[in-house]
Amino acid sequence: MRWLRHQSVTVTPDRFATISESTPAAPHLTNSEHSVGPSGGLSVGGSDFPVGEFDFPVDEAERVIEAALDEDLGADPGRDVTTLATIPAEQLREAVVVARADGVVAGVPAIARVVDAVSERLGTGCVDVVVEIPDGAAVQRGDVIARLSGATQTILIAERTLLNILSRLSGVATHTRRWADELGGSGAMVLDTRKTTPGLRALEKYAVRCGGGTNKRMGLYDVAMIKDNHKLAAGGVAAAYDAVRAAYPGVDVQVEVTTSAEALEAIDVGARFIMCDNMSVELLRATVDAIRATGESVEVEATGGLTLEVAAAYAATGVDYLSVGGLTHSSPILDIALDLEE
Repeated sequence: MRWLRHQSVTVTPDRFATISESTPAAPHLTNSEHSVGPSGGLSVGGSDFPVGEFDFPVDEAERVIEAALDEDLGADPGRDVTTLATIPAEQLREAVVVARADGVVAGVPAIARVVDAVSERLGTGCVDVVVEIPDGAAVQRGDVIARLSGATQTILIAERTLLNILSRLSGVATHTRRWADELGGSGAMVLDTRKTTPGLRALEKYAVRCGGGTNKRMGLYDVAMIKDNHKLAAGGVAAAYDAVRAAYPGVDVQVEVTTSAEALEAIDVGARFIMCDNMSVELLRATVDAIRATGESVEVEATGGLTLEVAAAYAATGVDYLSVGGLTHSSPILDIALDLEE
């Protein structure tokens, strides 16, 4: 369906096992992994910022970076009173972005964009960024994700903003990967929801893809989701479904149900995507069986209160998807640091 975005390559454990054993350069780098500049690597002054195979949301990332720098530096262009006072403008250093815990990386393309934005704002000098581990790859504690070389002032001013973004997105990717692993071989996929951090939805949903998950709708505009309050206000399942179909005939429609009878009613009026909300495993299995018995091609989602501990049991009911708001609203960050080299 149009609202599902999924890179199936990310959910194969073999790929992650391979990457965790060796950390090749990102596939979008055309030179060696130690190259920098417009033809390969990431260069702060260049226009060639690879976005990788997961479709990094460039425009949204740049918007978030600008807002984060406004917050950190004060009024545009702003200042870092500690770094600008203590570090000579001409000083050049090398630094590494390093994992402090095991996980899955997401947000690496933001590193070069942050140092670029700092350099442009404050005139503090260029920094070259070499990606060692690409988005979607597993990392272990101590792995170097990227190497930076150039103006020390730029590196230190950019440090917190790039780490905030990278740590947050990598945390989401790591959490999602646990769900993808748990569902491996079941035929079910894990979906995210709209329960995202305000302003970060595109980036957090990108991180879900990096972790092996699948994006559901991006907002209220691209998919109609008929829930309890809509049914109540519209006068029932049929009335709500018909109203959406009449107003927006080209939009996909999903209907939330809490009983098998309600699921069959929704299918009878034309629904072909059923969200089974807060059902027990037994009720969900019975509902899936009833839906399949209609002979209609219907996608079925389990949603509401799902945890990793019960994921396999719910997947075994025959649903197509498990919807998990916690991928974005409850994922802890992945501990990542930036260290200047001696």
